[in-house]
Amino acid sequence: MKTVRFFPTTTFKLAIWYVGLFSLSVIVIFGFIYWSTATYMATQTDTAIEAEIQALAERYEKGGIRALRQLIVERVQRQHPTGTTIFLLTDPAYQPIVGNISGWPKGNENDGWIDFTLEDAGTAGNELHMARARPFLLQRGFHLLVGRNTETLRVAKTRIIQSLSWGLVFTLVLGIAGGVVISGRLLRRLDVINETSQHIMDGDLSQRVLLSGDDDEFDQLARNLNRMLDKIETLLDDIRRVSDNIAHDMKTPLARLRARLETVVESGHEDLATRHDLDVALLESDQLLTMFNVVLRIARIEASPHIQPTDHVNLAILARDLIDLYEPLATEKSLTLSRPTNQGVVIAGDRDMLFQAFSNLIDNAIKYAPSESHVVLNVGSLPNPFFEISDQGPGIPQTEHERVFQRFHRLDQSRSTPGNGLGLSLVRAVTNVHNATISLSDNRPGLTVRVMFPAALTSPP
Repeated sequence: MKTVRFFPTTTFKLAIWYVGLFSLSVIVIFGFIYWSTATYMATQTDTAIEAEIQALAERYEKGGIRALRQLIVERVQRQHPTGTTIFLLTDPAYQPIVGNISGWPKGNENDGWIDFTLEDAGTAGNELHMARARPFLLQRGFHLLVGRNTETLRVAKTRIIQSLSWGLVFTLVLGIAGGVVISGRLLRRLDVINETSQHIMDGDLSQRVLLSGDDDEFDQLARNLNRMLDKIETLLDDIRRVSDNIAHDMKTPLARLRARLETVVESGHEDLATRHDLDVALLESDQLLTMFNVVLRIARIEASPHIQPTDHVNLAILARDLIDLYEPLATEKSLTLSRPTNQGVVIAGDRDMLFQAFSNLIDNAIKYAPSESHVVLNVGSLPNPFFEISDQGPGIPQTEHERVFQRFHRLDQSRSTPGNGLGLSLVRAVTNVHNATISLSDNRPGLTVRVMFPAALTSPP
């Protein structure tokens, strides 16, 4: 199984979008929780202050300043040594008369709610606390301040923010982890489909997508793909069988026709025109027989794409044998065949198949290369074992690199030369059997054909 890569995948991007939207919703929810909690606590504080003010107002109405002073003393003593309620009664000059803070808040002499820093709250020391209070102006210029120490409220808000922040962090971590897990599971299912598709594209039509047993959308997709593959395999088998039968059935009568033509030619017919026509007919019948033999050869190779050749084939020795075979033909066309300098790379393969495939490549190179040019054969082992043929001919356009491997496909410039358009199809069939890849590139001028094999058995120095 291939290594799962999350970041460039659509599933991971969707997971990130999910985490982002989920986190945004969590932030909104946590923000609402904080706002509602803080608002509730502030309202409770104001309500408590209002209750104290109401009690003090009732005592002041009944007994005046003296009674108000006595009640403040009682309230301060009741919450001694510590307390949250703030009381302060001052004279018209804001000098303290009774209370639990040392002085009137500076700059807060007006009526209405005030927020200030509390420098000395009972026995709390000189620590700075936040406070909220409401001042009142009484008869004869006396001033009253009633409030509460809001430090507890501030600490509670801070703790709420910290708790919500940690909750958000944990939510993000869990969301990302969940997204990675979900993405990984989806990717593993997709990798199975992609891996199977790759095997099918490599020529193994017997491969099928495995079902997980969950009966989910992926299993439904796998079943549909498998049914489609069954249909495609059946159709291709029918096509191959029909084409092979046609080639086989036509091969026999063509062979008989050629034998009869040859008998007529050997009879010594004296009509030169007729003899010429008979020679042409023999040549064309030979070409047809060759074509049918190649078609049947390709069919036999494609019928067994999973047979793993096990012969030890030295590519350098194979190249030298090919040069020995084609050197007379190259000399006839004033071409130079260059031998590989590498001592050889040994691969696992079928020597006869490879010899036939490379023969087609050399034959094409010699056929289309101009006189006084070079045809170079080369072998190597890096990064993988390869067999390479380069010529200085017209080459093949980039747009035709894949089409030339189709059966009976010929370039426009080659239609005037003998051939049937099956040579490269045979080469492709042989490379598929060897799990090799064939590539075409521009030799500037000419064409370079490289067959790359998966691995070498040995690599002589």
